[in-house]
Amino acid sequence: MRFETKIFDEPHLEFGDKHHHPDPRLGLFEAGPLQTPLGDAIKIAVVGSAKTVENTKEFLADASAGFTGSGEKHPNLHPDFPGLGNRNPFRCKFEIEEGATAAISQSKIDKIRKEPNHTKAVELAVDEIVQQLETLDESSRRPHVAIIALPVELIERVWNAKVDSKATVEKDDSGGSDAPDFRGMLKAKAMGLSFPIQIVWEDVLDESAKIPLKVKESRSRKIQEQADRTWNLLTTLYYKGTGRIPWRKMPQDGEFRACYIGISFYREVGGQQLFTSAAQMFDERGRGFILRGKRSQTESRGRHPYMTREDAFELIRDALSAYKNHHKHYPARVIVFKTSQFREEEAAGIFDAIDEAGAELRDLVWIQESYSVKVLRDGNYPVMRGTFVELDGKGLLYTNGSIPYYGTYPGQYDPRPLLLCPYQGSDSTVAQIAGEVLALTKVNWNSTQMNQKLPIPIRAARAVGEVLKYTTNQKISSDYARYI
Repeated sequence: MRFETKIFDEPHLEFGDKHHHPDPRLGLFEAGPLQTPLGDAIKIAVVGSAKTVENTKEFLADASAGFTGSGEKHPNLHPDFPGLGNRNPFRCKFEIEEGATAAISQSKIDKIRKEPNHTKAVELAVDEIVQQLETLDESSRRPHVAIIALPVELIERVWNAKVDSKATVEKDDSGGSDAPDFRGMLKAKAMGLSFPIQIVWEDVLDESAKIPLKVKESRSRKIQEQADRTWNLLTTLYYKGTGRIPWRKMPQDGEFRACYIGISFYREVGGQQLFTSAAQMFDERGRGFILRGKRSQTESRGRHPYMTREDAFELIRDALSAYKNHHKHYPARVIVFKTSQFREEEAAGIFDAIDEAGAELRDLVWIQESYSVKVLRDGNYPVMRGTFVELDGKGLLYTNGSIPYYGTYPGQYDPRPLLLCPYQGSDSTVAQIAGEVLALTKVNWNSTQMNQKLPIPIRAARAVGEVLKYTTNQKISSDYARYI
């Protein structure tokens, strides 16, 4: 077996005025977002308890003045948030207008909290929040984006980490559970609104709020520093509130027009049948276009889902048609990512669709998230982010690890690599694919930190599956902002 190793440089991102920088925060500070907003202010609505509504107003007011980061030791990891004045990194204001808030009464919160059935409690909470959102949507105070400021009382009742953390995808993308998923159900029912929503836990807005350990998605969940979470929250609100992207993967000289497609599988609620979800990312503008596939097939015991040749052809054909409708031309290159192995009939259907569109170049990549081989670094330091090892046609890539720009490893556990497995007939080398995957981990407008593990096509497809499982009988939105 042949082993070749290298460490990729930290990929750059493109911001306003074609400015580029590896750090999303500094890039925004220096040049503003890639696509500037049309108006002067993003109008925000807030739904929550009386306390969390006030907490949100106070948080945004304080953010306007800025926050000092805790970056004495690692200034690039925890920089200041500069505020929303003359050096506003988003080039716009964030405003909560009078009348654009809705506080859920304490009696209704108590009713949800005391409901003994978990499924019923989740449904009650979702229905109450959606009702408040619909009222705002029909009012003269219709916002660009709404914050759902969840109080601890509701989080404790509707957010069951033990079951909901597995409700999206299990090993080999084989489904998920039938556990009531508050986030997915809420986003599905809110899809018909004229604006997207952002769920925010109370401890993000008020540091004194304590989330019980049994509710946390992991024991290691800690509240971020105030400046850090402000960077992250306002970046997400910017993307959802304007429909414009803060940054994109830095285009390379001579790079072909490319379309990235992530495929993931999810299980319908209350049933055993799997469906297919796909999130397509338009490279030129960074827009994520959502498509729902047909029922998938599975091997024994419902494991290892896959598409038939006809369904794979139809899904990719529709994705490329959406690309053409948006850009007025087909891409020169199509890259399809999946976290389960490509079967021959799947690959044949995908290739048929790509050939029909006339795309010259194609890459099909199976990404494995767990692999027994690890790379060790001299000393006690974790391996460097960007470390790549070619393993006889496959590639081991560390998208997490020590980051020289930060001067430290920002994670808590030993980083684990991705195993990249290009399908036979792919045009790019595994090293070229690895460099691209590393860059695509930074296209995440929910976070401004540079240690994301999965590339955006896979992460997007999974986020879509969380929501689509609750939308069997309704029209779905193609807007990626509705799913994250």
